[in-house]
Amino acid sequence: MASKPGILTEWPWTWLGNFKYVVLAPFVGRSIQSLLNREDGSKIDIGYLIIFPFLLFRMLHNQIWISLSRYRTAKGDNRILDKTIEFDQVDRERNWDDQILLNGLLFYYGYMKLEQCHYLPIWRSDGIILTTLLHIGPIEFLYYWLHRALHHHFLYSRYHSHHHSSIVTEPITSVIHPFAEHIAYFLLFFIPLLTTVVTKTASIVSLGGYITYIDFMNNMGHCNFEIIPKWMFSTFPPLKYLMYTPSYHSLHHTQFRTNYSLFMPIYDYIYGTLDKSSDTLYEKSLERQGKSPDVVHLTHLTTPESIYHLRLGFASFASEPYTSKWYFWLMWPVTLWSMMVTWIYGHTFTVERNVFKNLNLQTLAIPKYRVQYFMQWQRETINNLIEEAIMEADQKGIKILSLGLLNQDEKLNNNGEVYIRRHPQIKVKLVDGSSLAVAVVLNSIPKGTTQVVLGGHLSKVANSIALALCQGGVKVMALREEEYKKLKSNLSPEAAINLLPSKTYNSKIWLVGDGLNKDEQLKAPKGTLFIPFSQFPPRKTRKDCFYFHTPAMITPKHFENVDSCENWLPRRVMSAWRIAGILHALEDWQEHECGNMMFDIEKVWKASLDHGFQPISVASASESKA
Repeated sequence: MASKPGILTEWPWTWLGNFKYVVLAPFVGRSIQSLLNREDGSKIDIGYLIIFPFLLFRMLHNQIWISLSRYRTAKGDNRILDKTIEFDQVDRERNWDDQILLNGLLFYYGYMKLEQCHYLPIWRSDGIILTTLLHIGPIEFLYYWLHRALHHHFLYSRYHSHHHSSIVTEPITSVIHPFAEHIAYFLLFFIPLLTTVVTKTASIVSLGGYITYIDFMNNMGHCNFEIIPKWMFSTFPPLKYLMYTPSYHSLHHTQFRTNYSLFMPIYDYIYGTLDKSSDTLYEKSLERQGKSPDVVHLTHLTTPESIYHLRLGFASFASEPYTSKWYFWLMWPVTLWSMMVTWIYGHTFTVERNVFKNLNLQTLAIPKYRVQYFMQWQRETINNLIEEAIMEADQKGIKILSLGLLNQDEKLNNNGEVYIRRHPQIKVKLVDGSSLAVAVVLNSIPKGTTQVVLGGHLSKVANSIALALCQGGVKVMALREEEYKKLKSNLSPEAAINLLPSKTYNSKIWLVGDGLNKDEQLKAPKGTLFIPFSQFPPRKTRKDCFYFHTPAMITPKHFENVDSCENWLPRRVMSAWRIAGILHALEDWQEHECGNMMFDIEKVWKASLDHGFQPISVASASESKA
């Protein structure tokens, strides 16, 4: 929002929320009806029918730029600005598709009012030439002065400051403007479109190509990594007056009073508003190499739909805790395509980059879904991918690699110990984060608790929790007989006194892991607090009980570049397994934490608090879910 919002700031359909797309329904329906009702042998008006598919194409085009930009900036090569993106920017830019809806409505309205728009040819050279000349001449000139006017304090405070709230830009930042400002831009860009239509030189390619050109240049100019190779300017020197670069426009967002031009810097040269550091920043960005991370967290995809929740996916969706959306079934072709790509693609990929204190952090993902980790024939492939990531990290001199989700599964690789046995000489330290996960669960149990129920499949974390509780005098009631026997065999006689088979279910504190079924949850009394010790949350079947988060902590405020949620966790909350790797590097611990290795739980918990990570209280978690 601008600092002093002016009239026509809000979009007319804001009140419709996610249902705003219904404003196009009458027009799309009418175009389909025109196809169905046409007489036999009559000509099909392709231009009319293609409007809606073209809008979808524009959305896809924008999304490709979003994903590419986030991937490239996460890797770090050719990055322009080091400043970070936070949740407030994602929230401000989540309605980037509003301008596509506006254009769609105006296209349909223009078609109905202008007879010359009917039955356009696919190609006309004269129309393309005319559009090009109009853009180079009046459009670039008029935009330059409109842009300078928008930087006058009156218009800037009421409109354009909303766009400049984003210092570090993403591709979609290019279209984040108040409604009135977009009207002004449309009237400007409408000049070549209307001129070619009135002169009957318009074609589908000239109209669609011009809009695609605008989208392409807008997205490129705001992508925060330099993409234009130097050879283009050395081969054709005048090009520097005709095409800007991402670093060129980035200076406008940091300096505000320079580099006003739309896509062609020529008017900045003419009117003396060229930033003197434009060439220097361009060359510096081209040569820039991404910093090697100190800590890498290795995760994986969860469900087929989780590809959209990655930071590389839908920005607004990734900024909220993961939940399945009803409209995803409409996207099944894209989901199926992404599954095929991940199936074929045989290498980890970069998801996210963060900075904390003096550490550079990076998150990588294994292109495998949760269900594949339980397929016997997939385990060797998955282990090879994990091992490859570990060896690559070792070669790059990375200090710590933490194993997230099922990448540390006991059946898969014995909590990572397999890799240490195969490569005892590696310098990178492997961390499964079990010690901190145990500490988080223990400190999530309400003070004064004297007994708990332990259910779900046993794990390294579950065994350590049971041991700590029994040694501390808390009664642990095992939900299943076979788990009771396994736990008892691992406890000392003194501790085993506090381990009991669960014959009654009066305790309202249940510590649960994977495999907890519906019937077992129904045994819990009303008001029970389910505290997971597993990587994945249990399936919720009780509305009269409370389900706590999987082991996690709140990140410090100075933890940088946090603009997406980690799976199902709330904003700025990070899993214990991921935090453990960061603590390992901050404390300079020189041991692996994998296999049966466990660190001192109190020591790890104290380290997490000392570095600013905060526990999630039951009360705050209840408020976040309300």
